[in-house]
Amino acid sequence: MKTLKEAKVGDTVRIVKLHGEGAVKRRIMDMGITRGVEVYVRKVAPLGDPIEVNVRGYELSLRKVDAEMIEVE
Repeated sequence: MKTLKEAKVGDTVRIVKLHGEGAVKRRIMDMGITRGVEVYVRKVAPLGDPIEVNVRGYELSLRKVDAEMIEVE
């Protein structure tokens, strides 16, 4: 299982599954990150947190903790 946190800068990955429960999972889905969506990893902060991605035509910053809950292929 590969997570969004493990994706490298410049990779385009597809969301396979969202882990987590309740409000955390709902918040991630509300940001437009749902199964089947392609996500482009734009850049990663110097210390690795946050990760900046392009999803559904807009830029989004995710914490490492949230990125670990997103399974990709």
